This record gives sequence, C-alpha cells and structure tokens, in this order.
Amino acid sequence: MTGDGITRRGLLTAAGAALVATGLGGCAKRPGATTPAAAVTTPAPATSPALDEAALRKKIARMMIVGFRGAQVGPDDWIMKDITDRGLGGVILFDRDQLTGGSRNINSPPQVTALIKTLTGAAPHGLIVSIDQEGGKIARLGPQNGFPATKSQAEIGALNSPPATRAWAGGMAQTLVQIGVNFNFAPVADLAVNPDNPAIALLGRSFSANPDVVVSCATDTIDTYRKANVRTSIKHFPGLGSATGNTDFEAVDVTDTWTRAEIVPFQRLIQSGTADTVMVTHFLNRKLDPDRPVSLSHAVVTDLLRGQLGWDGVVVTDDMQAVAITSRYARDEATTYALEAGVDQLVFCNQAVYDPAIVTETVEHVLGLVRAGKIPAARIDRSVARIDALWPPR
Repeated sequence: MTGDGITRRGLLTAAGAALVATGLGGCAKRPGATTPAAAVTTPAPATSPALDEAALRKKIARMMIVGFRGAQVGPDDWIMKDITDRGLGGVILFDRDQLTGGSRNINSPPQVTALIKTLTGAAPHGLIVSIDQEGGKIARLGPQNGFPATKSQAEIGALNSPPATRAWAGGMAQTLVQIGVNFNFAPVADLAVNPDNPAIALLGRSFSANPDVVVSCATDTIDTYRKANVRTSIKHFPGLGSATGNTDFEAVDVTDTWTRAEIVPFQRLIQSGTADTVMVTHFLNRKLDPDRPVSLSHAVVTDLLRGQLGWDGVVVTDDMQAVAITSRYARDEATTYALEAGVDQLVFCNQAVYDPAIVTETVEHVLGLVRAGKIPAARIDRSVARIDALWPPR
C-alpha cells in the first residue's frame, strides 16, 4: 500500500500520545489521590436517588434509529406512536424492502417529502431522519424513484478533484435537504485494499485504496454536507476494506486480512475535527478483540476509538439486525454488549427481520439494565447529550 510506513508511524505516534493523555487523566481521578481521608466529612447517601423511569424511557428511545414499512403513515401506525409517545430518536428510510422485495418508503420526491413531514410533525422534540445516500449503487434516492442519478464514491475518488467532489456532494445534500433528511450514513472511509470485496470495492463504495485520496474526498464531502446542515457518519470503523464477506448477510472475520493501516482515514478525519459521527461495523477481528464483533467490543469502541483515537462524539452501530450479529447473539444480548462497549446510537433497520415492537421492547430491556445497575443512568445521559449536540431538540 502506498505510504503504508508513514501512516503506520503516524497512527502509532497519535495512539501513544492519546494513551499518555488518557493515563494522566486516569491518575488524576483516582479516589483519594488528592483528598486525605480525614477531610471527608459528608457521609454517602444511604440509598440511590429514585429513577425517573418515564424520562429515562424517552432518553433510551432517543438513542435508537429504526426502520419501518410504509410510503404513508398515520397516527395509529406503530412508528408514529413510537415517535409521538415514546420519544423515538430517529428513523431510517429505504427504497426497497429486503424481505418482501417491494417498495418500502420512497416512491417519488413528493411522496417521500410528505412522509418525512408527517414523521417530523409527530415528534415533540425533533426527529433524526436518516438514509444511506452514498452515491452510485448505494443510493436510496435515484432514477428508480424520480431522483437524479449519482456517481459512486469510487468514480469520485478516481477524479480526485476537490471541486468535483464538492459539486457531487452538494447535489446530494441539496436533494436530502429538499425532502427533509438530516442524517446521511456516508461517506465510506474504508480503504479499497481488497478489489474483490463484495461489500465495498465491488460496489464502488470506497474512494480509493490510497488513504490520502480517501481523506481528501471524505473531508470535502463532509464539509459540503455540514454547510447544508446535514450530519454524516464515517464508516465502517475500524475499516472494512479488506473483508471477503458482507456483514449484512453473513458473519465476517477479517483477522487474517485486516491491518492497522485501515484505521488511518478514520484517525485523520477525527484528528482534523471533520467527523460528525463514527459508525462501527460488525466484523470479527481477533487482533482487536478475540471474542466479540467490533461493534460490541469495549476494547474497540472505548479503548481504541475513544481512548487511542480520542473520539468523544457519537458512535453509531451498523444495523443491529444484520446476520453478523443475529447469527451469534439474541437481540437483547447484543444490545447489552453494544451499550457496554460504549456506543451511543443503536440502528435497527427492520430489513433482515421486521419487528414493530423493537422500540418498546428494547427500551424496557435497557431500562432493566439501568435498574439492575448494569448500565449507569449517567451513561445514558452522556449518549443523549452527544446526540443532542448534533441534533438539538426543538
């Protein structure tokens, strides 16, 4: 790979500095490190404060982004009740339904604009409306439903022209704003190091195998979306480019193909302040965690992404109903591990399975974790604060 030695040294230098900073912070916060025991005169409260469970339920729902069926929705539909009554944080729109093969949420510009207006109008405090609009083959909006055709990231990366990248991203951003979408799960920051990768390279989803090209194109793309007030997500951390499978449809192990060079685009985008959110993927990488997929791994999300790379913003999962997860874990088990790992937003596309009770049941499960002391309420508050910083409640 071009520039591999340089990028590895840059990664190790940054990681080392972050680890030093983390270590110093940890020392400063050790109990009793600066306060003599004799100075402590206020006894600890006998019992913990009672939970405001109604408020907590809405905070947990705020951390979810969920897919649903329907080109139109009414007040009695489950997705509307979850938005209005339960405080669901966000929805994700698709053109096609994976299980039925039919149309799902998007038929035409006027139709989807009306759908989004109905959804956002039902949200008491605002709604995240998300989509996968990467360009090229991965575009939920295209000629098939009355929207302009778009170039793929691979085509844009081959041009490697900032004006061309900004014009391309600007066209898609304008389309999203016009219909009411405020969160695009793009750009892909993976390196196209495996030309036969069925999830990335073969679909034209990566800008390049060259990290300089990926970072340049991703930066221009994100800056363009920011000017339109559309948030983005760099994906698929810690790098899916070397994979030989697609986590949507199978368990994928990249232990023998992945290298730390694949982190470099994410590291550089984070260090430059470019990233809005970071999406963690579902592959297994025993170099990083011997047991769990990276999206459910504390070693990856908290120790690597937050600790070594210094990311303190929103971490969002790939689809929690992907086969890479459901083939190994029950829904509640995977949710528990994801929260323990340190993620802030849980995405349930309702594509591989369709579960209208996903919001109510997940909220009750997480509430039970808080009641049992397995997840601190402060942990939920921290995630909601990160989300609200990007999408302020109205």
